[in-house]
Amino acid sequence: MISKNDIKYIHALRLKKFRIQHQEFIAEGSKIVGDLLDSFVAISVIYALDEWIQAHSEIAHNAKTIVPVSIEELTKISSLTTPNQVLAVVEIPQKRFDVELSSTSMIIALDDIRDPGNLGTIIRIADWFGHKNIVCSETCVDAYNAKTVQASMGSIARVHIFYEDLSHVIQNAAVPVYGAFLKGNIVYDERFAAHGFLLIGNEANGISAEIASLVTHKIFIPSGNAAETHAESLNASIATAIICSEMQRQSLIHLNQNQ
Repeated sequence: MISKNDIKYIHALRLKKFRIQHQEFIAEGSKIVGDLLDSFVAISVIYALDEWIQAHSEIAHNAKTIVPVSIEELTKISSLTTPNQVLAVVEIPQKRFDVELSSTSMIIALDDIRDPGNLGTIIRIADWFGHKNIVCSETCVDAYNAKTVQASMGSIARVHIFYEDLSHVIQNAAVPVYGAFLKGNIVYDERFAAHGFLLIGNEANGISAEIASLVTHKIFIPSGNAAETHAESLNASIATAIICSEMQRQSLIHLNQNQ
């Protein structure tokens, strides 16, 4: 049985100010909640149908509290048009970015990404290509809002997300900084290092001037026939995927050459 106070609290967590205040967020859906249960994050409460609890008994115990609910009760707390079988209240991981990570791995850095769907997709892309850390500027959209969590398709359970002063972070790391621009070295001609920062800018304005001054390698993704191309730029998440794919391709070639 779910209480009125529980319903009120879950609804409050839809707003960023309450997520910040309570340091918790909401995740919905069997896949996303299942991934979170099997991850580094802590789950405070699971509200689920009996059939979900029985089917996931091996991992459900990882939550601090499990509350069986009816489909009617789940509908009251769900933000989805069609409620799934489970909703979880999840603790926001408390951590600071260690700049030393950029000397051993490629870090995706995001400058003022505003669209929650874009951020969620970038988190999913990072997970796919094995990039375990994303540093967001303090003006980026909240990674723990419902749209971003849903768009990540469970990858938010495997990627560490940090909110930092990007300028300060990059200035304190003596590593390559690759930035996506409309002019620069063609991405397929760039020789990527195995570590450093891959910087993606705001959907409308690109990388800010302050951060752009710290970029050591400006790269761009060539379009098709310029005379027939009318798009001004690529979506931020698509650009991230293309660049990550090229970095992965080069990494695999290097690995094969050394075997």
